[in-house]
Amino acid sequence: MPIPVTCPGCLARFTVSDKYAGKQGPCPKCKQTITVPDKSQEVVIHAPENYGPKDAGGRPVLKPIKRVEFTPNGFQIVVAIGVAAVSIIAALWARLSGITPPTWALAFVAIALAYPLCSIGYTFFKDDELGGYIGKDRLVRLGLCAGVFALTWGVYWLLASYFGNRVLAQVDTLQMSIFVLIMFGLGIAVSVGSCELEVGQSFLHYAIYFVATLLLAFLAGLPLAAPFSKDSDDAMLGLPKGSQKILLPTQPTNPPVPNTP
Repeated sequence: MPIPVTCPGCLARFTVSDKYAGKQGPCPKCKQTITVPDKSQEVVIHAPENYGPKDAGGRPVLKPIKRVEFTPNGFQIVVAIGVAAVSIIAALWARLSGITPPTWALAFVAIALAYPLCSIGYTFFKDDELGGYIGKDRLVRLGLCAGVFALTWGVYWLLASYFGNRVLAQVDTLQMSIFVLIMFGLGIAVSVGSCELEVGQSFLHYAIYFVATLLLAFLAGLPLAAPFSKDSDDAMLGLPKGSQKILLPTQPTNPPVPNTP
């Protein structure tokens, strides 16, 4: 078997016959005298032994776990695109029609978008070395995560009502900032607990859902808070969206004096 040799002078690499093992000779390139390694200098790499239970023939009984990557099928992709398209069309229709969608419709959209967006975010942010969850385990964990994601908007509405806001357009900047922090806290907690993502990854995981639903709300013209509502003044007065205020005439402070002949 040929022996690999490296010249210490010119670093040239070549092989020699094993009959020259342990002998000296000139390098074919720089003519420096080198010593050919012998068998005692060989590094032998042993194959790993098969631990664990074996059958009567000595073959291992346990089989290695094969890593399986999750890849969405055509049906899942079509459903995700369909839900997104219907949501965008409904938001545009509500804005162009000048109507405010009822609460049940907003809750339905928040729930319908939760699982597709949660699944997309998990596919991006999961640990590729671990392979991520698949099958029923993935469905249950992402289902729990999506349920809490959708529930965060319910928490926003409940907090707004608890602090005495008759409509969401009364929520000022400070209140909205506090409510959003609470929403992100809930979203990050469930993402870390159910999907086992890092805190930074969980933040981005929930941010995908939050930003997507927030943009849909703006697209539909929903007054989620006073800073983002064009009709916040009307909402503060309890008037319907887009209503006109009636201005009463005022009496002049100094009425004109009639001319006397």
